[in-house]
Amino acid sequence: MDSLIIVTLALFSLTAPAYGDKGTSKARSCSDIRQFYSGKGFSRDGVPQSEISGEHLRICPQGYTCCTSDMEDSLALLSRKEMEGLLKDAGRSVQTSLSKQYKAFDGYFQELLNRSDISLQETFPSTFGPIYSQNSQVFSDLYAELRRYYRGYKVNLEEVLNDFWAKLLEKLFYQANKQHFIGEDYLECVSKQIETLRPFGDTPRVMNMMVTHTFVAARSFVQGLMVSGEVVRKVSQVQLSQECMRSMMRMTYCPHCRGMASARPCANYCSNVMKGCLANQADLNTEWRHLAETMMGVADRFGGPTGVDSGVLSLPNRISEAMLTMINNIETINNKLFQACGTLREGGTSNTEISDFMKKGKVTVEDTLESSSSKIDKLVSDTKARLRELQSYWISLPDVLCSDRIATGTGAEEKCWNGMNRARYLPEVIGSGLASQINNPEVEIDITKPDIVIRQQIMQLKIMTHRLKNALNGQDVDFQDTSDDVSGSGSGTCSDSTCSRNINPVSPSNIPPLHNPYPPENKKVKGAANQDLPSITVYLLLLLTLLLRR
Repeated sequence: MDSLIIVTLALFSLTAPAYGDKGTSKARSCSDIRQFYSGKGFSRDGVPQSEISGEHLRICPQGYTCCTSDMEDSLALLSRKEMEGLLKDAGRSVQTSLSKQYKAFDGYFQELLNRSDISLQETFPSTFGPIYSQNSQVFSDLYAELRRYYRGYKVNLEEVLNDFWAKLLEKLFYQANKQHFIGEDYLECVSKQIETLRPFGDTPRVMNMMVTHTFVAARSFVQGLMVSGEVVRKVSQVQLSQECMRSMMRMTYCPHCRGMASARPCANYCSNVMKGCLANQADLNTEWRHLAETMMGVADRFGGPTGVDSGVLSLPNRISEAMLTMINNIETINNKLFQACGTLREGGTSNTEISDFMKKGKVTVEDTLESSSSKIDKLVSDTKARLRELQSYWISLPDVLCSDRIATGTGAEEKCWNGMNRARYLPEVIGSGLASQINNPEVEIDITKPDIVIRQQIMQLKIMTHRLKNALNGQDVDFQDTSDDVSGSGSGTCSDSTCSRNINPVSPSNIPPLHNPYPPENKKVKGAANQDLPSITVYLLLLLTLLLRR
């Protein structure tokens, strides 16, 4: 009989419910969660006064609880909303950073263009006199088209440069032969001789190559910054799945339902939840890194004697050299053109501009403004440093989002929340990316159905990287018309008001502690505390029956 009493007492000690962290002989009060729940904006109506049996729960462990089904549903939706908010905040921080780099480079490059344009406008009138003033539209058109090309409009850079030299040849020929009657057909013939005649020497070839390399690289670089920001914006708005919501709930708010409000998630447990929720986002990593690396390669071309400073600021001097070459050889050029296009008949006005200019001798036109090579070097250094920091953004997000909410300190691994109770979390941390989630014990994911929006953004990264690689070789690329995005913020960057919430992506602030919802429906959380208590109860009941039969 004594043995019967002992077994009975043991049975009741094992089957008695454990309340909260310590376990008591009576139901624990739910006053704390009532206050917590109302603090989240929900009504206290329906919140139990004390713990109730948890068979109704579909996400949290079904022990004694202070949460009803409605509370569980509300907190699950809240956990997803909060996590999506954190992802958007982290994305805005990256957009802000990319926008800052965009504006810095864009402002610098446009400053170079303005300096170059102003230098030409200020020096050419005194250098070339009426030869320039009567044909200034040719030069202003060139700079206007270069600006349009840089801004992303559908402008064929090669055609722009070829048209400039052809028009310049026509204008200078006309200025040199104003005493003759020159019709449009004759001028058209003149412009067609530019390849064989080479009136400007080798300058057009050198300048065209320099301009192409400079402007293709500059435009592709700012496009890369804009596309990167746009990818971040779109991916940050992707809604988290139902499975992720349940897992987030289990990690975030189930401890409150169990009376363990102070429990924080185990580090590896949080990592598995976040890697499951952000599996599709992690698949951006490869192409994102490729784009960042290629952009850094393009940025390296901006400094030095053949960088953007030289490519833009030397334009007036290159054009001046070309004009001087033609003017100094005008008699030889005229004779060749007369042979190719026919002689001209008298009937024009007097011509003194060319002869007067030739008496002055050679004049060199240079950019007289302060050199800014140190500025571009710093700009390149800052941009590359930021791109390096962002290279691992997509695969570092799980660690970033877990960093402020996991259990830390002495003994944390033994007392952290593992999805079922306060105990060690046993499963290993799984890898990043969708393919790795087949073994994720926390989030149920169909790895055969990748997110379409994210796959589209991966393709955008590939396309942009290809364009940048072409730019490294000086090859022009067919960009989409971005005329709607030429304000400086771009569709992929954010305005000052939008980006004012500059949350550090490495350590998001003001984030409520995360704890995770439940494990996938067909998977078990493999924490040490996840034991099947009912099976023990059945075993002891059988033992008790055998003893009673004795």
